[in-house]
Amino acid sequence: MREISLNILDIAQNSISAEASLIEIELSHSGNMLTVKITDNGRGMSSEQLQKVRDPFFTTRTTRKVGMGIPLFKMAAEMTGGSFNIASALGKGTTVTAVFKTDSIDFTPVGDMAATMCSLISMNTDIDFIYRRSQGEREFTLDTRQMRKILGDVPLSSPEVTEFISDFICENTREITGGAENENP
Repeated sequence: MREISLNILDIAQNSISAEASLIEIELSHSGNMLTVKITDNGRGMSSEQLQKVRDPFFTTRTTRKVGMGIPLFKMAAEMTGGSFNIASALGKGTTVTAVFKTDSIDFTPVGDMAATMCSLISMNTDIDFIYRRSQGEREFTLDTRQMRKILGDVPLSSPEVTEFISDFICENTREITGGAENENP
């Protein structure tokens, strides 16, 4: 994939398919390392599924016979000299962690995380999302559970809320990255 944000979207879709009610997406940049961590409280996977999930010819979906999301994300991280890990337990959820070396020629740009988060939140209003982004000592968090308390009956999919989410992520990303909104960290 051309951007890490698209990998994140794909992994989050797996969490949604696994009936997660809470999905946490964390991007942490320190020095020349970017760690992307996606955690859910979905169904989780058996140890057998966990072993097979890295294989592009394995998928639990019935609409196709290949599953490229995890293998592509793993490859993208490892091509930079980084690492990839996936941990899961039945009934407890799954955590996917990819570490990228940002000074590698093979590093893929982060991409448009505001659009990714807006899509996930507005299209899945029954699921809570926590989005954290940090760079060094600077960080910010968007938590839909807090937003629901403030908004009351206003749906997270309303255009005004989606615009607020996008602006919040863009402004805070620029602040912690020194001006970059959807570029390399």
